[in-house]
Amino acid sequence: MARQLDEQIAGRFPVGQRLRVLDVGMGQGTQALRLARAGHRVTGLEQDPKMISVARDALSGEPEGIRERMRIIEGDGRDTGVHFLPGSFDVVLCHGVLMYVEEPDPLVAGLARMLAPGGLLSLLVRNGDALAMRPGLSGDWAGALGAFDTVNYANRLGLDVRADRLETLTATLAGIGAPLQTWYGVRVFTDTTADGAEPPADMGPLLAAEERAGKTDPYRRVAALLHLCGVRGGTA
Repeated sequence: MARQLDEQIAGRFPVGQRLRVLDVGMGQGTQALRLARAGHRVTGLEQDPKMISVARDALSGEPEGIRERMRIIEGDGRDTGVHFLPGSFDVVLCHGVLMYVEEPDPLVAGLARMLAPGGLLSLLVRNGDALAMRPGLSGDWAGALGAFDTVNYANRLGLDVRADRLETLTATLAGIGAPLQTWYGVRVFTDTTADGAEPPADMGPLLAAEERAGKTDPYRRVAALLHLCGVRGGTA
């Protein structure tokens, strides 16, 4: 995700430009902190008090310059219009949030309104066109058969959530004036890795393989997650 995001930022903004970044559903602040360290001014929006506490603890250990560039706001991604004026950000991230939202279109439209012209919208969603892959590769044939005709599934936390199809989100982004420019697959080869499994001593080959597959058909189409990048006022 970090490599993909940096690739998009580098390709759309002048080198050295300090960007205004909004991270909606920032979780523990992994991407938000990384971008603040890179010199950008970052606002993290999160509704889970535990995640906010983790993010604030991590931020407190950073140098003063980084702490000054990042702020954390408690809130829901659906109320961005309450907290911010339209066009306030150059980059808006919404990673791992849409699967918890029953009707994603209003949320995505609200995120697009936060973008300045030419701004980048980065979405990470569960791939609704590949829900049968995880149970199928695990030998759960009944689960695989049941996944073909739905976008609903139970995640690893046991929660009933939903996935998004590439075609549907492409139409949504076009309709809100932030058409899809690029998309990637995420977790092409590693989705069935057991929770808590020890990573390989040398992560380089694994990351290189995932990065290559995430840009290459047909591999990216069966990834567990999709990373979609739309541009405000762009052309499809």
